[in-house]
Amino acid sequence: MKIWAALDDFVPRCLKMHEMGIAMQIVEMSIASIPEEMKNVQIERVNLKVGKLAAVIPGSLRFCFDIVAKDTPLSGAKLHIEEIPVIVKCKKCNKESVIKELSFKCGACSSGSIEILSGRELDIESIEIADD
Repeated sequence: MKIWAALDDFVPRCLKMHEMGIAMQIVEMSIASIPEEMKNVQIERVNLKVGKLAAVIPGSLRFCFDIVAKDTPLSGAKLHIEEIPVIVKCKKCNKESVIKELSFKCGACSSGSIEILSGRELDIESIEIADD
């Protein structure tokens, strides 16, 4: 038991977050999207859309992104995160509402019969390349 506690001191905290895996995928996908004839470009900014249900902490993701992006075409790039609210549509009254707390029910009639329209996104919206 004490061995694991000692190892915890040496493992960077960010490696334990799922944000690290997400950051690694963002860097990998961004590099893969650079056309072959543009392989020596520097990426300035990566724009993401992240839904509230994706359980991503923006500050942690940015921290992990900076670590993973080091020594790649994304080194020094900004990670812009647009947070997407949870929007549901009621199957009973057909109204759409934004969910702001952990109560998944219609904002108009309080029915629990809802369809999630947005809030699960985790998308790279665009990648901006530095001008020469």
